[in-house]
Amino acid sequence: MSDSGALSRRTCFQRIAFLLGGLALWRRVQPAQAEPAGVVETGPQTVRVMRPYDAETPVREFASYLTPNHRFFVRSHFGPPEAALIAEADWRLRVGGLIEHPLELTLKDLKQFERITITAVVQCSGNGRAFHRPKVPGVQWERGAVGNAQWTGVRLRDLLAKAGVRPAAKHVQLQGADRPVVASVPLFTRSIPLEKAVHPDTILAYEMNGRPLPLLHGAPLRVITPGWMADSCIKWLTDITVQADEAKGYYMQTAYRVPVTAIQPNSGLPGTSMVPVEAMVLKSLIASPGNGDEVGRGPVTVQGVAWSGESAITTVELSFDEGRTWEQARLVGEDEPYAWRQWQFLWKPKAAGSASILCRATDSAGQVQPQTTAWNPSGFLWNGWDRVTVTVQA
Repeated sequence: MSDSGALSRRTCFQRIAFLLGGLALWRRVQPAQAEPAGVVETGPQTVRVMRPYDAETPVREFASYLTPNHRFFVRSHFGPPEAALIAEADWRLRVGGLIEHPLELTLKDLKQFERITITAVVQCSGNGRAFHRPKVPGVQWERGAVGNAQWTGVRLRDLLAKAGVRPAAKHVQLQGADRPVVASVPLFTRSIPLEKAVHPDTILAYEMNGRPLPLLHGAPLRVITPGWMADSCIKWLTDITVQADEAKGYYMQTAYRVPVTAIQPNSGLPGTSMVPVEAMVLKSLIASPGNGDEVGRGPVTVQGVAWSGESAITTVELSFDEGRTWEQARLVGEDEPYAWRQWQFLWKPKAAGSASILCRATDSAGQVQPQTTAWNPSGFLWNGWDRVTVTVQA
């Protein structure tokens, strides 16, 4: 056999092993038990990258108010840490920096603080990246890198109060136990402003939807910053450092930043300052019918979800004529801060054939979901009108 043939076969086997290894990891961390009543289970995740395992929730799952743990989207840069680093018997949370009393806490110690549960959307900053034009590099997320869950834990501000924050403090740096395979790759280190850290709704979560936090979602402890994008929701948390400045390093000073003003594709960034990705933007999605579905001529229930970070959803509208006219949907279900709002609309198609459905939302701050999203070099914060195309049966 020629060298090129051997290389081809060897490469093929390596790729197969790579994919099987990622699949084995996914199976290892999936819960076997059934989900709570009221949670819809209809299919597997949509895998975007096998290792580290990055996968979307199928949009049809968003017919459920709470996203099932094993369907909830998964995103990390390096994958879960070694089991020894997060084993409950050995795991510790360290709090240091500009504080009066350094802390080192076990999970049992943490659970002595007041317990709090918050329902909140968690969304990858790159959700919708695949829709930016021209395309940008990175995981090509479409619509499902988002989910809504109940998070239970303790307030970060309670820990900081016990530690005693010094007056010079302005930021809180967060570090997890996950590590890159190659030592030269920077750690995934982020920080949040002190004001967000001491907000009463910012928590350190050890449960998700009433169960212990799953490994892929940050067990044993994860930061939840309601209303903000998931880049600040550090998984596998081990270290909190109170400091005067933002975190240094690639993932704070270069990655996860967006231009203050819109820029033209391929123009570079002269005169445009970049700021960290923080709050979510207004967005809505159609969960049903799905793109490519066939529907009947009778009334069709169109349903979906809408959210807006730190503002409430006031209106969701649908268009069946490419945005020339809009009809208002009915808001249904729970109405909680930071969670998404479900909506429904009874549609009576006027003719057989192909039909497009668009949706847009308005929030309590007066923002209206835009038709498209200003391009940015990382493809963050996509929130253009959602669209599905269906076939109406004759």
